[in-house]
Amino acid sequence: MFAIRGYRRLWAARTVSQWGDVAAAVALSLLVLELTGSALGVAGVVAAEIVPVLLLTPLAGVVVDRLPRRTVMISADLVRAVLAGVLPLVTDHVGVVYAIAAGMSAAAVFFNPAAGAVLPNLVARDRLVAANSGIWTAAVLSQIALAPVSGLVITVAGFKIAFWINAVSYLVSAALLVRLPEPARPTAADSRPSAAGRWRGWWTSAVAGIRHITADRRLSALAVGQILAALSAGATSALLVVYIRDHLHAPPAGYGIAIGAIGVGAVLGPLVLVRLIRDPARPGWIFGPYALRGGVDLTLAAVSSLPPATVALAVYGLGTSTGAVTFNSMLQATVPDTVRGRVMATFDVTWQFGRLASLGIGAALADQIGIRAVYVLGGILLLLAAALAPLTGTHTRRP
Repeated sequence: MFAIRGYRRLWAARTVSQWGDVAAAVALSLLVLELTGSALGVAGVVAAEIVPVLLLTPLAGVVVDRLPRRTVMISADLVRAVLAGVLPLVTDHVGVVYAIAAGMSAAAVFFNPAAGAVLPNLVARDRLVAANSGIWTAAVLSQIALAPVSGLVITVAGFKIAFWINAVSYLVSAALLVRLPEPARPTAADSRPSAAGRWRGWWTSAVAGIRHITADRRLSALAVGQILAALSAGATSALLVVYIRDHLHAPPAGYGIAIGAIGVGAVLGPLVLVRLIRDPARPGWIFGPYALRGGVDLTLAAVSSLPPATVALAVYGLGTSTGAVTFNSMLQATVPDTVRGRVMATFDVTWQFGRLASLGIGAALADQIGIRAVYVLGGILLLLAAALAPLTGTHTRRP
């Protein structure tokens, strides 16, 4: 894959910015905890990052499909570099910290679908799985390797150094993307709105992404499956620390072991995929990981000690990474370029809505019934998502 110049630049840009993101994420959580002294304050950062995704994703999809995607990514990187550079100057004002976190998330809303939509223009269809696997593996390895290092650096040098590193990483990413080759794309009819109907045209273009999904049987099944998976994963992921403490009765180190096990599985997943799969459009490779993760959730509800739970969580990481890579590869391989940004953005916002709903439902369920119920329900939802695979065998009608 690295022999392909365009892919090499995109991979390097995303990986470098990921390094900065890891350092900044660790620093941001610790900073807000220090300023507010509460877990609710830290949750506020998560909310500040999710709200722009929900509000701006439809607009971002239209922008990604109308403008050169390289330009969108570079602009997003420059905006994030400025905001990350301002952050070290306002570390005493928690409200400003929230606002900057929201602004950086808003820029990422434009960058992520642009990066996903441009990839099929850089590599051949049968290399999409390998291309996505390379990007995913680099991100997971960055998380595993750099999060502990970031915590140590912050302890020794303070919060500001992490934010400066993040700002520089965005500048490096933008510089790498300047020479990213972007082949000419076909122009959709809805990409040339008249001046009088500009705002109506933007809304119509945004809705076109949704209509493309609902008109395609495979994409509709994927959307329903993603909603079910988000309703499961939002709660089971966020409440893993509660599961380790209350169900397994393990010490705090057990939570670190659990996170590490998921990371190991997530790294191994893409390595398995590139040896097994060439066609990213086969539904079994997309819905199979749902069944695998559903079985893991039910296993976690049944076991009562850390060793078997650790093994199960490694399998869960394997299923998560394979599912993410094949899901993105299938969208990139089958969705027309003219609407690809809007379709990918629609799936992004669907995932975030499901995750938010899952957090609320899961927390209430854990308080009222117990944490085991969260994992039983999560497993059932994932198995229901896997059962949608037969619906993807044919397309209904082209939008």
